[in-house]
Amino acid sequence: MLWLRTLSLVKNRAKKQLTPKSLGCYTRWIVFCFAIRLTVGGLLLPDLGWLPIAVASERPNIVFILADDLGYGDLPCYGRDDLSTPAIDRLAKEGVRFTQAYSNGPECTPTRAAFMTGRYQQRIGGLECAIGTGDVGRYDDAMRLAMAGDLGLPVEEVSIASLLQAAGYDTVLFGKWHLGYAEKFSPLRHGFNLSRYCLGGGMDYFYYTDNLGIYNLYANGEPLRTKGYFTDLIGDWAESYLAGVGDRPFFLYLAFTAPHSPYQGPSDDLGGPLSAESPLWDQSGADQKVYCAMIERMDKAIGRVLEALDRRNLTNQTVVIFASDNGGTRSGRNAPLSGYKGSTQEGGIRVPTIVRWPGCIPAGITSDQVCITMDFSASIIRLSGATLPPKYSLDGIDIIALLEAGAYPMPRTLFWRAKRGDSTWWAVRDGDAKYWRHQKGNKVEEHLFDLSNDPSESNDLLSAQSTKAEKLRSMLTRWEEEVKPRR
Repeated sequence: MLWLRTLSLVKNRAKKQLTPKSLGCYTRWIVFCFAIRLTVGGLLLPDLGWLPIAVASERPNIVFILADDLGYGDLPCYGRDDLSTPAIDRLAKEGVRFTQAYSNGPECTPTRAAFMTGRYQQRIGGLECAIGTGDVGRYDDAMRLAMAGDLGLPVEEVSIASLLQAAGYDTVLFGKWHLGYAEKFSPLRHGFNLSRYCLGGGMDYFYYTDNLGIYNLYANGEPLRTKGYFTDLIGDWAESYLAGVGDRPFFLYLAFTAPHSPYQGPSDDLGGPLSAESPLWDQSGADQKVYCAMIERMDKAIGRVLEALDRRNLTNQTVVIFASDNGGTRSGRNAPLSGYKGSTQEGGIRVPTIVRWPGCIPAGITSDQVCITMDFSASIIRLSGATLPPKYSLDGIDIIALLEAGAYPMPRTLFWRAKRGDSTWWAVRDGDAKYWRHQKGNKVEEHLFDLSNDPSESNDLLSAQSTKAEKLRSMLTRWEEEVKPRR
């Protein structure tokens, strides 16, 4: 089937004039076809090795946009009808919208660590839970590292920013970092040429302090004093950067803090920093009008970025990826999924995700391909032409290569574990089977679901399919051995 499609594509394209860009895209598509292999069952699966970029001049720019605590059902293109997001809707119309995309973790730091390294965050150590306000560890390993001054993403870890920087990309971060408070963990140390960022998990959108009163806005490792609504600042900085960008390819990482608490809309400046007692910090207590205003303001900033790409004639040369770092809180909407941020239920880890690359991947389609945050790391590295260090392997697969190839959805096996205090969440998805377990103290809860017909996880199959459940438990145990941290 795939070979027939390839021959058809070549025949049809031969009748048309190919631009260098489209030729490069189709060259990579055909190379992908040669990279596939047959499994015993006859299923076509992609080789997980890198697909080459034809020539360096064809390397695309990359914009990775990460929302914060945005629920699966928080956008109009995912079913919400009480707000407007024309920019994100545009991405969906011009790209691929995923229905089964996951974050690597059910909260901030873990997913960001996985994205930066292209690997399960468990391999790093200490980053299975969001780093607490003021550099606090929230479970045993994280507490140990915090006491030693080592809670963060070590520079010894290979980051996609450092790889792209070495490959000649300009690497830029505007937004949330949350991968360590100490300067030795700063974006500058991980390959970003330019960075303006929120240091921790959340901050006042107007005065940039967290709920302990600690100032959180930094630039290249130093405190940054400025004014403005933080979501707007990210848009300002990105628009200004794109206005002056040269011929060098760029990696622009836009990590919004919206719609994470504190719940402040663009008109909600109270004249001074929020106190620790302010109810606006409560992640379960957002006023829905404010929550919607925060998402709409983020969308406006994204729209400015897309328009800046248009003005510079960079749209067709730029891959834009939009995702969320985890599922929504109780202030958001995860419908039709169950659970919230912090859990490995679908509502805690399944997230809205869109990819646009005009001329190289389809436009206006929906994909049921299962994917996870670190898959996009693998794609970004391959597209940039960056070289991995010897013996360094990624845990993600090149998901954009599947889109380029027009491949049918392939089954995946993915794992999760999240720790906080005496609470641990686990999950494994193997094909359509999903097993999750939660232990708090001595109390253990576990469930098994078939996501193909039960995405809301309402029909527990644990008793009816005990053999399947035991298989998935064993898979989780083996995975935990494989990803033991190295520090």
